[in-house]
Amino acid sequence: MPAANSSPRWPRPTGNSQPMGPQTRFITSEICQVGGPGQTDQSDAAIYLVHFADAAVLIDAGSGRAGERVLMNIEAAGVQPEQVEALLLTHCHYDHSGGAAEFRRRFGWQVAIHELEAAWLEAGDSQVSAACWYGDHLTPCPVDRRLAGGDRILLAGRPLEVVHIPGHSPGSVAFVVDSDDRRVVFAQDVHGPIHAALRSSVRDYRASLRKLLALEADILCEGHYGIFVGKAKVASFIERFIDG
Repeated sequence: MPAANSSPRWPRPTGNSQPMGPQTRFITSEICQVGGPGQTDQSDAAIYLVHFADAAVLIDAGSGRAGERVLMNIEAAGVQPEQVEALLLTHCHYDHSGGAAEFRRRFGWQVAIHELEAAWLEAGDSQVSAACWYGDHLTPCPVDRRLAGGDRILLAGRPLEVVHIPGHSPGSVAFVVDSDDRRVVFAQDVHGPIHAALRSSVRDYRASLRKLLALEADILCEGHYGIFVGKAKVASFIERFIDG
């Protein structure tokens, strides 16, 4: 979620705000970015695709305003929607989860989110999800798997680890996976913001940043600030926010 002031409102994009052709960015040979500003819609946080063997998962769903573009980019990465087994949500905020209900309805993707935020997603809570900040609503979405820190999600026999990183929201999680001999961490809103409407906690946020540092990621895939490659660059980015 972008940094916000005390009463943010994000208008629905108008005009030619979307790219024309497929936009896919490979991070490793098995991981690519398939959504986000400049790829799908300005209201989308980054959307990542992990593809092992003949199976894939999508990490976050964007706002839902450009679902067809997300699908186009998935196919451009060499993956068919039918190969996607699950939609893993880092948290329930609209720019990350707004597209979940439609993807699940169309393709049967199993939706997974931390147990502390499952009820908000299922209820379509437009306040806690901040959908109202964007002038929109959150479509209610059934949750197939409630996650907890320490869980492992198997994809083609390989694990994605779930790390609970509360602070920005109570049920924020990071997903950790090894690819091309590098540790990749998907931690979407490392930068925050911290806001009462989001049920944020400054104390939890700072503790979670230290937890992320301890993972010693080779690659950090963030939600709005881009992709950081190299342990030093990852650590430098996270450290910016610990005492900020």
